[in-house]
Amino acid sequence: MIFKKSLFFFIAMAIAWSIATAQQPVPASTPQPSAGSQQPDNTNGDSGNGKIPTVRVRTDEVNVVFTVVDKDGKFVRDLSQDQFRILDNKMPPKQMMNFAAQTNLPLQVGLLIDSSNSIRDRFQFEKDAASEFLSEIIRPKTDRAFVLAFDEQWDVTQDFTGDIDKLRTGVRVIKAGGGTAMWDSIYFACRDKLMKEQASGAVRRAIILISDGEDNLSRVYRNEAIDMAQRAEVIIYTISTSLVERHTKGDDDLKSLAEATGGRAFFPIKLDDVATAFSDIQEELRSQYSISYRPDQFVTNGQFRPIQITTNSKKYKVRAKKGYYVPRQ
Repeated sequence: MIFKKSLFFFIAMAIAWSIATAQQPVPASTPQPSAGSQQPDNTNGDSGNGKIPTVRVRTDEVNVVFTVVDKDGKFVRDLSQDQFRILDNKMPPKQMMNFAAQTNLPLQVGLLIDSSNSIRDRFQFEKDAASEFLSEIIRPKTDRAFVLAFDEQWDVTQDFTGDIDKLRTGVRVIKAGGGTAMWDSIYFACRDKLMKEQASGAVRRAIILISDGEDNLSRVYRNEAIDMAQRAEVIIYTISTSLVERHTKGDDDLKSLAEATGGRAFFPIKLDDVATAFSDIQEELRSQYSISYRPDQFVTNGQFRPIQITTNSKKYKVRAKKGYYVPRQ
């Protein structure tokens, strides 16, 4: 009798469970994307956790700012597009997008001043020359600049502004002392300042670096700082503060940095030459060309693609960045 009652109980429970299961909604199968449809890139693991998935947009348009000088070093401003030859990764561009002689683009300028002990002898004169440079080149309504001092660490003494008085104050408050972390400062200025500064249209980004180039405390390597400058599309002009008559390793590093980004290195002999260097930089920033194109055989592989720009006349020399890093996707 007990066995029959137990059997009846288990049968009743099984029937009840079957009825309850049948009343549950059946989940719809997940639709599969059709061929050719675009899906969000969820490689960062953001899907299903309430976050907005990351969507990466590929761009294969390259922008290059460059300068042309004649044999006497004078700027050439009246050349046309058909007078230039461009090679990207040793190949002509697949498509030319835009060409212009851009002499009045808004500027975003970072003035980086070495405040370490090694530059103490010229320090005050260089600060005065830098202040005068900012006064002459910055147009308050269109241009913006920041001032950064560095020894063993960097210090933004004046953030981005078009106010000349604030910029001059940012230079004036810099005090000398400490070691030199130049590469760290360049890396920070490019990545955290110039790359992140908003602009409503096309701008020209530049760094004016005043230093002897003798880095002894950076955690960032030279090639990493140059890489970041190229990624941020920053032109770097260097003014050496070295008092040594022969070129030092620091001078060589300053020259490599300028050439890699399409800028220019200055090695003043006399104090007055510092002011002349600032004057030359000012003129060059208003005497440049800009070109954009789509390169041939473009692959988003994170590799470096060299750029070579020449003119159809041997009497002209083109100064441009050496290349760029392709984004990795």
